[in-house]
Amino acid sequence: MSHRVKKNHPALAAVAFALLHSGIALAQTPPAMPPGTLAPRSAPPAASGGAPALNLPAATAAGAAALAPMADAPRISLQQLTDTVLQYNPGLLAAERARQGALAAITSAGALPNPTLDYTRGDQTPRAGASSLSGRLQTVGVSQLIENPLVRRARVEAATAGERGSAQQVAVTRNELVAQIRLRAYEYLLRQSEAVAAGEALSLLEQVNSRVRARVDSGEAPRYELIKAEAEIVNARSLQQSALLQAEQAAIFLNRLAAGALPARWQLDASLTDSANVPPLETLRVEALSQNPELRVLQAENDRARAQLGGARAGRWPGVTLNYTQSREPEVKQNILGVSLQIPLLDQRAGPIAEADAEVARTGVRLEGRRAELEQQLQYASKALEMAGLRVQALSEGAVRDAEAALRVADAAYRFGERGILDVLDAQRVLRGVRADLITARYQVQAARTELDLLSGRFATPGALAR
Repeated sequence: MSHRVKKNHPALAAVAFALLHSGIALAQTPPAMPPGTLAPRSAPPAASGGAPALNLPAATAAGAAALAPMADAPRISLQQLTDTVLQYNPGLLAAERARQGALAAITSAGALPNPTLDYTRGDQTPRAGASSLSGRLQTVGVSQLIENPLVRRARVEAATAGERGSAQQVAVTRNELVAQIRLRAYEYLLRQSEAVAAGEALSLLEQVNSRVRARVDSGEAPRYELIKAEAEIVNARSLQQSALLQAEQAAIFLNRLAAGALPARWQLDASLTDSANVPPLETLRVEALSQNPELRVLQAENDRARAQLGGARAGRWPGVTLNYTQSREPEVKQNILGVSLQIPLLDQRAGPIAEADAEVARTGVRLEGRRAELEQQLQYASKALEMAGLRVQALSEGAVRDAEAALRVADAAYRFGERGILDVLDAQRVLRGVRADLITARYQVQAARTELDLLSGRFATPGALAR
């Protein structure tokens, strides 16, 4: 076989040398090289009249140039972005105002009933022949409800539980808002990374296209190769423009969350490769069951329902009403002191008690169901994070480098006339797909990490944001 190669196919020797050279270069690549970066390799010896090899470093620079219009934009960190949104977000501000209303409800629940004042006035005119005197009639009455202290205490407890639920609702809004900020911010970085990768692919395709055009013009290659290369360029340019537009959409969405308080043009000082270290699953489970604001809201609703149940039971004896009446007649003056008590003879408030008891059962079921669901969501998000991490490791340590090596081999074979342009385009397409999968996997790592932080309630309080 080696004799036939030396005698009949001298160009195959150069291709074999290129294969060997690519394998040696891959073996010598330092592990610290960022995955997805096309490192410069020594080109195989060009044959007589052979086209120049693909300029991979130039393609990398061309991909980064896709974000050149944003180079002079101010850079803000993820923490600064989060603080700005939390300061101006209308939903969070409305939740905080609602809590102030719940605080006022406690004062209303603890207020004592006002006394009732009655006043009547008239004239007395005796009939003809009657012995009574004519004159003025006047009656003054005061009544005061002495409320059942159990009813009042239950009402105050229900209002207090409502205030706790309102405060935890603020925490829920904050927790979900910060998680949404993180997801949209990393989506913004995802789209920018996709635009950079599309720019690199576009630069490589333009190099191939110029080479194919030269061969087609000289009659060394059929015209369909040029048509195929130009179609790939159109597709790559479309992907780049689409990624840039999606990045702008993510930035607009973040500015909408901040009620337009962000600058018109800005760059996010973060990366998809940010550390995604999270505590063990059991630690997250304990934190979620004790800190998750959704569970605290449901617990407050259950406490409120229990207080309302106690108020419904105590409401069978609402209280005692004290009455004092003073009446003046032309002949006499009367002072009357009375007590009014409502006896639960016909209505023992069976309906309100049953309604309150059903509400206690309903809120209890919701609370226990959310706890069980939360544990399952934690396990699901933890597995998603593990799978995304494994994908990143597999793609960055093997698939990307193999796809780069395959592209170099296909390009070398094409330059020496042993392969067609379709093989080069297929190798480039495989490399684009692998890089896209790597970028997506890195985003999935950040999304799963954000989901775990959301479920454990780490975004609910201001002190837990900086991580």
